[in-house]
Amino acid sequence: MKKFDIPEIYRSQIITKVKEFQNQADPRRRNFSPTVLDFGPVEFIIPRHFGFCYGVQNAIEIAYKTIDENPGKRVFFLSEMIHNPTVNSDLVERGVKFIFEPSGKQLILWDDLTTDDIVVVPAFGTTIEIQHELLQRGIDPYTYDTTCPFVEKVWKKGIELGEKGYSNVIHGKVNHEETRATFSHVSQSGPAVVILDVAEANFLADVIRGKKSRLEFVDKFGHKSTPGFNPEKDLQRFGVINQTTMLATETKEIMEILKVAVIEHFGSADIKNHYADTSDTLCYATNENQSATLSALNVHADLAFVVGGYNSSNTSHLVELCEEKLTTFFIKDASEIKSVEEIHHYDWRKKTHPVSKNWMPQKSGKISFIMNSGASCPDSTLDGVILRLLEFFENPAEVETVLKNLQG
Repeated sequence: MKKFDIPEIYRSQIITKVKEFQNQADPRRRNFSPTVLDFGPVEFIIPRHFGFCYGVQNAIEIAYKTIDENPGKRVFFLSEMIHNPTVNSDLVERGVKFIFEPSGKQLILWDDLTTDDIVVVPAFGTTIEIQHELLQRGIDPYTYDTTCPFVEKVWKKGIELGEKGYSNVIHGKVNHEETRATFSHVSQSGPAVVILDVAEANFLADVIRGKKSRLEFVDKFGHKSTPGFNPEKDLQRFGVINQTTMLATETKEIMEILKVAVIEHFGSADIKNHYADTSDTLCYATNENQSATLSALNVHADLAFVVGGYNSSNTSHLVELCEEKLTTFFIKDASEIKSVEEIHHYDWRKKTHPVSKNWMPQKSGKISFIMNSGASCPDSTLDGVILRLLEFFENPAEVETVLKNLQG
């Protein structure tokens, strides 16, 4: 796999060694067993796959190279390059300005840009409409483009489906930058509709079966489908693509729900003419990280920590998986751990920032923590959380000793 030039501030003492060990022990990436760092009174269970994915590393390399190679020029990002506060704060400190908020609210007017300005497309990609806005102002949106290759793969598949007469059903969050970009690109070649979850998939399945009317479809999906989307016609032939950071298991479940509805309505003999197989578009990194998390959850642990940006979709899904098994704290970095009596964290469902008291497990014997991080979280940030937690235990083993024992 390609090696990326990542700034030193995002590298780590602990996690880098863990990943080196994991890659040496499992070069073909087929073993999802976690790694255990035993510090005596506390141990940390590290999933096989976590942290910076290929697309994020690619984006960071391009972003920092762009800044370094354009001294004296104004550098803008269309929006946050990735959903991580540490990375985006560092970019701002280096003079970068964001044109949009993640919600889509415009912060800098198009007319404030000049042809001398640098504009960087974030890892989520951007819409056809925004690309045209830039081109009209003499700014090439493809010169500094950090769009994830796996996001582009989804676009290509969606466009291909449209050109073959299929509609696109997009599993994603309608207001997420990536979904907005995917919807924009694939709708150039055919009808598209966005669905959020299994509940909406079941609703759409009933539309296909004829149990829900066109008016009911419009009421439910009219605001997140292409103009004039006609379910009676446009759901006769379709494929399912997704926002790459959604739960891969949920996308697969949605695919199956809709495929079953198609078979029930049209029959199985000509299934390929009505339902396109798009399973090859699922992001490998998202799938690996989620599968590795499930494997780590099979090991006994007292608590789980998931570290990453609070507006990170892929990170919130890792939290969702962990919460099904044990108490989980979603934190952006070590600063949220105030003491053994108090921790600040994020509730991704309610979009609130609760404070938990007396959160540290009270037990005799070793305490075990699952430590996980989202695809946009630097290894150095996860390191910081581990080191912060070690401060609460008496006489833990030295980091160097633990890492040396890991390497054997």
